[in-house]
Amino acid sequence: MRMQRSLILFCALLLWSMTVNTTAAKDPGRPDDPQSVRMILENTRPLDYPRRQRLPLLLWPAQSVVVDNTAHQARIIDDLERRGVAAIATWHWKDKQKSLSNALRLARIQKELGLPVCINANPIMYGFFDGDKRTAHLDDTGQPFFESSIPSGRIGCPFRIDHRYEPMREKVEYFVDAYKQADLPINFVYGDWEIDGPLEINRAWDSARRCTVCTKQIPDIDRFEAFQDAVRVKRAEATRLCYAEPILARYPAALVGNYAVYPHDGYRYWLDYFEEFVEYHPHRMDQRAPCRRWHHEFDLTRYTFAMPVVYPWARLFNWYDFANPDYRWFYSMLLITSNAAKHTDPSIPIIPFVHYHTIYQPDPGDPTIKQMRAKTYQELLWHMLLRGCDTFFLWCMEKETSREVALLHEVWAASLAYADWLNRGTPVTYDVPSKPGPVVSGLRIRDQVLVRRTDFDDSFPGPVKLELEGRTLWVPVAAGECQVLKLK
Repeated sequence: MRMQRSLILFCALLLWSMTVNTTAAKDPGRPDDPQSVRMILENTRPLDYPRRQRLPLLLWPAQSVVVDNTAHQARIIDDLERRGVAAIATWHWKDKQKSLSNALRLARIQKELGLPVCINANPIMYGFFDGDKRTAHLDDTGQPFFESSIPSGRIGCPFRIDHRYEPMREKVEYFVDAYKQADLPINFVYGDWEIDGPLEINRAWDSARRCTVCTKQIPDIDRFEAFQDAVRVKRAEATRLCYAEPILARYPAALVGNYAVYPHDGYRYWLDYFEEFVEYHPHRMDQRAPCRRWHHEFDLTRYTFAMPVVYPWARLFNWYDFANPDYRWFYSMLLITSNAAKHTDPSIPIIPFVHYHTIYQPDPGDPTIKQMRAKTYQELLWHMLLRGCDTFFLWCMEKETSREVALLHEVWAASLAYADWLNRGTPVTYDVPSKPGPVVSGLRIRDQVLVRRTDFDDSFPGPVKLELEGRTLWVPVAAGECQVLKLK
């Protein structure tokens, strides 16, 4: 049976290689390809440089590439791989048998081709808070209630979900055990798990102080810091026991992570769409940006890659008063990147969520919010790579796919020319200038540095000086280019 599958795959790829025009800049795909595949192929081109040991590019639309025919599936996977893009299987629980069948078919082909097996586990991560009153807060009369300020409407008591661990873990084990039994690898698993599980955001503290269970579990609950730490420890426990450990116990080398969980300096510099800033949350201000105290959750989860969220949230634009509107976006997004990169062990990959279009514009739209220029976004992507990011995970809406994929792929594909630097280099700076001017990022190997300089005004036309362990690096202007410079 294994030999038959290999023969089918070989024949499919042979037929494909006889018909493809390898000199075409872009491939519109085929009419029978899923729309997501066609959109990716139409907005990318085959790689000019081999991917080698670099992680593949991860795209939200690449989670919708499943077809039933094995030969067709093999051709899609190979079409994407020629562009460095990973096909991503999705684990669904409602139709788990069909979902598993699709996922295993992808994994078999990826194994045959020597490609990483990548998985979206998000659909099976939800449901710690399933609406059952047994997970609710309890007031002093014993009446259950849920936290109303968090959109799902189902967030209850962090300490009344332990009975949910077993059914949640069983979902993960169902899929992982099937891969193991089929002798298939698992290389990358991610979650986009946000509005579920223990949370301290919005007005959750108010509810916890009304809850008899929370007040018993957290004796000093009148200190927000104590409440936040207890909730985040519980949140990490839930995902560690039910998500990370069941995968890593069977696949110790797998990359496992989740949206917005990453090492940091003790602060979070952004608010998600469902979060509101509450004045009593401990914070410091950066102009009008509330930088909230944040718990060090990453190490408690056993996650094996970091996943910061680097988005142009609409509200951040007016947090800053830089005259150059692009620098408002660039500053905030590079600050988030640098926070993660500076505090993540070099052995742990950093795979940030990225996005270009302004997210969650007010309705009606705010005319004072200016869309970031595409050129600025691409400069940001270069600086992210030169500060230690290992690849990108693109999230986007379907109507944004063409533009989002094209902008991201152009930078990521071009960066493969510097694969050795990206694999072996050490970041030389995490500094984010507090006002527009030249911004420098770079990777050092011995006495040479691969650098990129982006200028946001013309106030400093001369070389920028960096001091690196007693040696000097002078970085001249080279708009839109990377430079290899020698330390003096």
